[in-house]
Amino acid sequence: MTTSEPTRVPDVEAVRAALAGVQDPEIHKPITDLGMVKNVTIGDNGAVHVEIFLTVSGCPLRDKITNDVTAAVSAVPGVRHVTVEMDVMSDQQRSELRRSLRGDAEEPRIPFAEPGSLTRVYCVASGKGGVGKSSLTVNLAVAMAARGLSVGVVDADIYGHSVPRMLGVRGRPTRVEKMILPPDAHGVKVISIAMFTQGNTPVVWRGPMLHRALQQFLADVFWGDLDVLLLDLPPGTGDIAISVAQLIPNAEILVVTTPQQAAAEVAERAGAIAMQTRQRLAGVIENMSWLELPDGSRMEPWGSGGGQTVADSLSRALGAEVPLLGKVPMDPRLVEAGDAGNPLVTAVPDAPASKVVSDIAGRLTTRARGLAGRMLSVSPA
Repeated sequence: MTTSEPTRVPDVEAVRAALAGVQDPEIHKPITDLGMVKNVTIGDNGAVHVEIFLTVSGCPLRDKITNDVTAAVSAVPGVRHVTVEMDVMSDQQRSELRRSLRGDAEEPRIPFAEPGSLTRVYCVASGKGGVGKSSLTVNLAVAMAARGLSVGVVDADIYGHSVPRMLGVRGRPTRVEKMILPPDAHGVKVISIAMFTQGNTPVVWRGPMLHRALQQFLADVFWGDLDVLLLDLPPGTGDIAISVAQLIPNAEILVVTTPQQAAAEVAERAGAIAMQTRQRLAGVIENMSWLELPDGSRMEPWGSGGGQTVADSLSRALGAEVPLLGKVPMDPRLVEAGDAGNPLVTAVPDAPASKVVSDIAGRLTTRARGLAGRMLSVSPA
């Protein structure tokens, strides 16, 4: 006569170890570290009941958390059935969570402006609208994320916001007390004023409100440990450009232009602001450089040479090389991909425009730090 082996009962510590592998989809840290695991109960028959604290009531990603917890616990030996029950953090728990993530400081602080910050901040600027600045920002961000970097995008074009549509972001930020958790798409975290307005309502603000909105995007949003932060600036050299220089003085400027000489002259002004703000000019990107025709020939509807003209002019003005980082060809699929919320570098990675943008992303993320292109606050003796 043989006796069957007793059913193995899963260990509580093994279940909690499995839960440590589950990350909050907005904060991107283990739920065990965030104090989100309320309780774990194990029955004699291998049934496991897990109670989870959500950061806020109506959390938009509660289903994902439920599925991730169920999958992780189900993989523990001896577990036969998993049930997940949701609760909501108290005000005190949310306060403790915010302090654990942001510290005890009540005043908002901008982590990217603090000494020792390793996040490279790029302001994508242009002298005029219609040069494809936002499309380039989005595709650069996705190309950088594809290289394994942690990337964030601030849609700083408050009046002409378009980044959420181009990235395919449908969700809204989650607020935990004074801390804002940004949604993400294609591996990129993003924040935009479009996420706080109804429909296509226009934003009618003066300078001080623009400054405050940008400050909130930089200080109140929990970005985590970013490698790169891209800011899509409005055209020109107005309030937002000045605010960025004040709030993040170490930010670097990327100037976008078209090949047209008239557009290049305007783009030079956007780059020349670095001479007053003493920011670094990371380089120039020429967009809409040419259109490849079916027979393989190229048509240059906007002329040629604008990007190099801007790079040469800014190099002379600064006394240091400002490189032309790349010339991005026109591609109708770029527009279609942006409208669909699926950037071209992801939708058609082999497209000539995608390859140029990916190359520029590589140059921007591997370049060593230095003082070339930066105005120094020194005077000759």
